[in-house]
Order: sequence, then structure tokens, then C-alpha cells
Amino acid sequence: MIIEAETIFKIPLNKIKKALQILNTELNLNLDCLFLHFVSDEDVLQINKQYLNHNYYTDIITFDLRDEITKDAEIYISLERIEENAKDLSIPMLEELYRVCIHGLLHIAGYKDKSNEEKIVMREMEERYLTSLFHVKHVPASNKKSTG
Repeated sequence: MIIEAETIFKIPLNKIKKALQILNTELNLNLDCLFLHFVSDEDVLQINKQYLNHNYYTDIITFDLRDEITKDAEIYISLERIEENAKDLSIPMLEELYRVCIHGLLHIAGYKDKSNEEKIVMREMEERYLTSLFHVKHVPASNKKSTG
């Protein structure tokens, strides 16, 4: 899988790319290309309005572009929202960033997070991969905010 990432922010892109490569394989996503965009709150809000008809800020928007021909996906992540969530949760920003990157691939794999039951499963998967891919000791799922 090729991972194209764009950002003006200093984040460990190589570490994120390597982990998402592994997750692509473990989740059997078979993505050919994943486009990661690390952007501002305003950028994510505009995308949320334009494509999802939602008028609110969120930390991540995921587009599964796979079809019979294309095996691609696109993820937009608001680093401003990641930073704010991390402060609210009293965790390092990178931990929250890693969790949200995992969250995006889990959505592509078909995991949902609308119901309480779905949120529990999503958090358990995030925590599993935070530990196995990023070696993060993290806050229990019950203390985490919901990701959109």
C-alpha cells in the first residue's frame, strides 16, 4: 500500500505510515493507496459540510473510495482537534493522533461508532492497535471522548 501524506505540521509520518501499512494487512483492507491529509479545523469543517451535510467540527473524516477498480481511501485529520482532545483527556497529543489514525482505518474496515455497543468495540480495537503498533500505554476506553 502506498501512503501519500500531506501536512505542514511536524509529526512522525514514517512511524504512522509503517503502522498503517501493518494495519492495512491485519484488517485485510487491501488498499492500494491511502491519502492522509493533516489539516486545520476549518478545512475539516468545510469537508464535513460539503460532503456529509454536517455543520460541526470533528477530528477525522474518512472516505472509503474502494470499488471494482480502485482500492483507495482518503482520510482528513484536524490536528487542532487532536490537540484539543488530547488536552481534554490529559494524554500526549501523539497518542491521540495515533488513535485517530487507527480509528480511520477501522472505519474503512467497516467498524462503526454510532451506538454505545459500536463505540465499545471501536475503543477496544483502537486500544489493541495503540499497544501493538505504537507501543502506547493509554487511558482506559471509558475515559475517552467519542471520535466522529
